[in-house]
Amino acid sequence: MASVKTIEEVEKVAKKAAEALYGTDIKGFKVRVVFPFPSKRKQDSWDVQVTFLLNSVQYTVDLMIEEKNGQITNARLMDKMTPL
Repeated sequence: MASVKTIEEVEKVAKKAAEALYGTDIKGFKVRVVFPFPSKRKQDSWDVQVTFLLNSVQYTVDLMIEEKNGQITNARLMDKMTPL
């Protein structure tokens, strides 16, 4: 896989990961926050939080994406709720 160095590349990989985990029927995909991990100096990954709708339920998922190859090393469901 290719390296992930820009925010645009991070968004593309995050959407691909969300679709792989939850299916391609997701709507309203949005990257909420992107943090370098562990720090800006010795960064080797991106900590990314995304939200999307699936079957009228909003999901918030946290992803850890390696910078050197774009692999997902951790995915965690943070919240699942019915929007107002």
